[in-house]
Amino acid sequence: AIYTSGSTGVPKGVLNEHGGLYNRLLWMRDDLKITHEEVLIQKTPYTFDVSVWELILPLITGSTLVFAKPEGHKDPSYLQDLIAAKGVNIIHFVPSMLGAFLATLATEKCRSLRAVICSGEALPGKMVASFQQKLPEVQIHNLYGPTEAAIDVTAIDLTDLEITDTGVSIGKPVANTQIYITDAQLNPQAIGVPGELLIGGVQVARGY
Repeated sequence: AIYTSGSTGVPKGVLNEHGGLYNRLLWMRDDLKITHEEVLIQKTPYTFDVSVWELILPLITGSTLVFAKPEGHKDPSYLQDLIAAKGVNIIHFVPSMLGAFLATLATEKCRSLRAVICSGEALPGKMVASFQQKLPEVQIHNLYGPTEAAIDVTAIDLTDLEITDTGVSIGKPVANTQIYITDAQLNPQAIGVPGELLIGGVQVARGY
């Protein structure tokens, strides 16, 4: 089980299937072309769902896993020093922390970075534009998904896209996952019309 507050604000355990989590891990391995040569950092507290892929993905790819010190995920300067010392290639940020990271960025300490993964909050377009300006050689990916569907269900590589102030797309479904935009009667909405987001596929947890 992975715990989430969901829409109620009350913590509850979500029974994700091993197959759904495995699907999400294999998708990320293939999408980012992760090999045994990568160095990933584990900095998300284990009570949050992102920690699942931070911990397990290196184990199934043979890549190197670097553990940040407790509370280190809140310290941008420490993280930059750790990236430089360990040659970290891939790191995750919630957008609010990415903003703090960029505000104190020492680019010479981040030369090993290959990809930054964002999820957990809406990613502002201005932040992506700032990232592209300060770290033009580094990929930036925006992921979206609820804990109830094995962490992430959509993704987009924003690296080479021209970003506007209107917002950032959450992308397209990950492997073996379906996304539908419907009205209140579960009828598909026309392109560009807002609606409810429905998720299908192997990653949906038990009971949903």
